[in-house]
Amino acid sequence: MTNFSFRYASNPIDARKYDTQEIRSQFLIDNLFSENEINLTYSMYDRYIVGGIMPVSKDLKLETIPYLKSENFLDRRELGIVNVGGKGTVTVDGEAFELNKKEALYVGMGAKEVVFSSNEEIPALFYINSAPAHTHFPNKKVTKENAIVIQLGEEKTANKRILNKLIVNEIVQTCQLQMGLTELLPGNVWNTMPAHTHNRRMEAYFYFDLEEGQTISHFMGETQHTRHIFMQNNQAVLSPEWSIHSGAGTSNYSFIWGMAGENLDYSDMDICPPNELR
Repeated sequence: MTNFSFRYASNPIDARKYDTQEIRSQFLIDNLFSENEINLTYSMYDRYIVGGIMPVSKDLKLETIPYLKSENFLDRRELGIVNVGGKGTVTVDGEAFELNKKEALYVGMGAKEVVFSSNEEIPALFYINSAPAHTHFPNKKVTKENAIVIQLGEEKTANKRILNKLIVNEIVQTCQLQMGLTELLPGNVWNTMPAHTHNRRMEAYFYFDLEEGQTISHFMGETQHTRHIFMQNNQAVLSPEWSIHSGAGTSNYSFIWGMAGENLDYSDMDICPPNELR
């Protein structure tokens, strides 16, 4: 079964007036994983799709949705997948890719059939991002051994973390989709600080591996008009091109960042010093 929803883009001046409920309804994606279902959110921010796929007792095929007006989901799109659960398999037009937790797969435009399955008693949880594409690039699996790994942050600022670049242009040819995984070390809670914006592309953040009973405050908005959204484990949030995207948790956690837009330059950021945020 495939469930899907639609989100319009928001004007930043309008967003300044949103109350808590409206902020959450516009940007938070709170129901990604449900047994034997595919849950998709189609956003007008660069026509980005965020989704969760949880095969338990049967395989799940990625079907097209009405917003795409195409016979197959990937007729005009590319797809990034990161498994955040038990071991699973993604089969693309008959070719099987086994994914352990925190391993990624890029699927190029034009694939006709993409099927998701779990291999163990603990179900796989496939987090997916998709963006429009203009040409086909080869499918490619990316393990943590293949990733570009960067150590960031310091203990004294509570943001010591490991950045794993997975589906990025240095590793995988893509049209515009970029994805990576950041792991906060124990005792560290801040991500993406100093905060930044980039008017040339949007992002989506997916938070996972958060301890039960804990929470994450995701900060968004213009640098001088910030807002926050309290989030739980296995939830995602849309980040417009005009918004910062940063967060702090009541314990450490991991998150997946995905982006699409004007360019593939990871360092394309307009940074705002922490003491200048409002």
